[in-house]
Formats: sequence, structure tokens, C-alpha cells
Amino acid sequence: MKLDPTFPEPSEAAPAEHRKPFWRHTYFQVLAAIVAGSLIGHFAPETGQALRPFGDGFIRLVKMIIPPVIFLTIVTGIAGMRDLRAVARVAGKTFGYFLFFSTFALVVGLITANVIRPGAGIHAKIGGAGENAASVAGYIGKAHESSITEFVLNIIPDTFVSALTTGNILQALFVAILTGIGLALMGERGARVYDVLEEISAVAFRIVAILMKAAPIGAFGAMAFTVGKYGASSLADLATLVVTFYLTAFLFVFVVLGIVGRLAGFSILRLIAYLRAELLLVLGTSSSESALPSLMAKMESAGCPKSIVGLVVPMGYSFNLDGTNIYMTLAALFIAQAYDIHLSFGQQILLLGMAMLSSKGAAGVTGAGFITLAATLSILPTIPVAGIALILGVDRFMSECRSLTNFIGNAVATIVVARWEGVLDRSKLALALRGEQSGLAAPPVIPE
Repeated sequence: MKLDPTFPEPSEAAPAEHRKPFWRHTYFQVLAAIVAGSLIGHFAPETGQALRPFGDGFIRLVKMIIPPVIFLTIVTGIAGMRDLRAVARVAGKTFGYFLFFSTFALVVGLITANVIRPGAGIHAKIGGAGENAASVAGYIGKAHESSITEFVLNIIPDTFVSALTTGNILQALFVAILTGIGLALMGERGARVYDVLEEISAVAFRIVAILMKAAPIGAFGAMAFTVGKYGASSLADLATLVVTFYLTAFLFVFVVLGIVGRLAGFSILRLIAYLRAELLLVLGTSSSESALPSLMAKMESAGCPKSIVGLVVPMGYSFNLDGTNIYMTLAALFIAQAYDIHLSFGQQILLLGMAMLSSKGAAGVTGAGFITLAATLSILPTIPVAGIALILGVDRFMSECRSLTNFIGNAVATIVVARWEGVLDRSKLALALRGEQSGLAAPPVIPE
């Protein structure tokens, strides 16, 4: 059975999409909303801050649909593979990819901080950033709440249903994998359940398409609040750190991920153009999670099988945060340099190891990178954890770059793993990246 003709397959929808006036494209609407929100936040800060509920409301709407989308995509993907050894193989390759590039991103941040030394010359005094003490205490408290044991135990939900109601991506992933394996082991008896879940999956993606109509409103409210509350003036004192981070992330995406894309047979520039609507949404909301359902639909439309998308994308949102990893080591060394603390090679390796551990499981939501940084510094006695007060004022402006880099990194990872498994539909990928599929992807079509 196929969805009704009003929601055609991506290949059928492409011509209609190209006939749209430019102002009806989602990416243009989101871009216009970001510009409008920035202007209101700059010229009317109080009004901008009052618009925060529009951004928060949109993010909550998207987070509402994320657990069922992840659950349905993974369950049907694993059950459809039938071969559980293939599932284990894909999971192993995915973790291997994530571990390598997460570590590489941490090393990139470390090297950049040593070469540019953005914190040199600040000569901060411990306890001198008292104005942010309350905010810093909150972040430190959240950081101390997390440990490796707590992280592992937190993957296991209290009940089966709570995994889909608490908004915890890893819990939804855990339950979905178990359900998918159980359904695959049922053989023919599970076929009817599989068909029903495929139908429900189509409904879930239809809901995603409806929610994405509100993306410009969400981006408008979030950007108006950010500029209205923090203002551009807060960037001046720490401009070196912000510029260094943006430049490093830019080079990571276009050089490192660009090379990975070239080796996998696609252009990073074309991929970014294909995902432009989602990237603008991430930019406007400062959260890569806001575009997670759309990313999953887009990756399927670009030739990545549902079984690959369902495993790689949700896992990537906890284990493949390239932007967050670059930020963590760069910001940690910035704080050390600002306090005139010299870290030996051994201490920097220890910092790298601690960052590797604490970065795993950082959700792709606004502020998670800052909490993870606090968690890393709280483990290390060398760097004062209260030093995060130095960058609290500009962290929100770096959050957008973190989220964009994380998002692109997970899109690249999905295509690479699909190519690695030999299941990537290169013709669909070529069509998508040539621009014959644009805007937000339509829900995947249920096979007959």
C-alpha cells in the first residue's frame, strides 16, 4: 500500500517543488524568520525576550514526536533486515566510526587551542567572575549528577512505555532495538505486526511534516530571544575564542568531513545544500534535535535504508557530536590559559581521555555542551570548574555552531555507514544531491 497521492514519493514531488515560488520554500521562510527575529532582538530586546515561548514551544513539539519516530524507524528497520548478525555488524561499524571521529574532533580542538592560544593574556583570577556564580553553580550541579554508572543505568527505562514518554533518546533507542530483535525472531508470525508498525510509521512522519510547517515561527522566536537577551556586545571580550571555534568547526566540516564525503562518493557542499532547510532550523533554534525527524526522512530519501538510518542517526545524537567535542577541549584549554595554568602534555592527554568519557551521551539539545564541559572540568583538579563563568556569556553564540557541526557530522556518518555496508542507493543519493529533491522530505512510502 502507498500513501495517498496528496503526499507523493520524493521523486514524484520534485517537479512540483521546483515550481514553487521561492518564498514558499521552507529554507527561505526559516531564513527570513531568523533575520526578522535577529532584528527584533537587537532593536527591541525586551520584545525579543518575550518571544521565547515561540521557540521553546516549537522545540517541545518536535521533541514530542522524536521518541515514536525513533522507535518505529528502528523497529521496522531491524525487523525488516531479518538477519540479526547484519544488525550487530552495522552497530559495530557505527560505533567504530563514532569513536574514531569523536576522538579526532577532540584532538582537533586540543591542537587548535595550543596553536592559537585564545585565552592567553586574559589573566583571570579565580573567583573573579562572581556575576555568573549562580548560573555556574547550576551547571556544576548538573555535571556532578552524571557519572559513567549513572549514564549506563539511565539507558534502561523504568517501564517500557516511559522510554517513549520521557524524551530520553537512548531509552527509546534501547527499547526499540529490543523490540526490533524480538519481532525479527518471530519470523512469519511477526509479519502482521511489522505491517501495522509500517502504517503507524507513515502516520508519524505525516505528523512530522505538519509540525515542520511551524519551523519558521520557532526559529523566529528562538533567535529573537537569543539576540534580545545576550546581545552582540557580549561577543566583544571573548571574540578570539568565538572566532577560533567557528573557524575550527568550519575547517572540520569542509576539510575533514569533506574528505570523508569525497572518499564515500559525495560532495559535502551538495549535502549541505540538500539539508539547507534543516540546517537553517538548527541555526534558528540552536538545537540539532529540532531537525532530527526531518534528517531521518531526508536520509531515507537520499538512498540510505531505513535499517541504517534508524540505527545511525539516533545513536549519533548521543555518540557522534563532533561540534561538541571540538568545543570541549578548545574551551577547557581556553579556561586554563585564561587563568595562566600551564598543562603538560600528560595533563592534556588526561583531559582528552576525560572528555571522551563525559562527551558520550550528551544529547543534542541546547546547553548540553556546556554541561558536558562542566562535567569534564569537575573530574580534572588542574582546571577550576568555576572558570566556565568566563565563557557563559558567549556560550549561546557557540551553541549554534556546535549544533550545526553535530548535525552535518551525523548526516555524513549515515551515508558513510550505508556505503560501508554496500546498501547505499547511489542513484537516489545522486538525484537528491543534484537538487531534484528539496525542502523537507516527505514521509517514506510503505512498500507494497
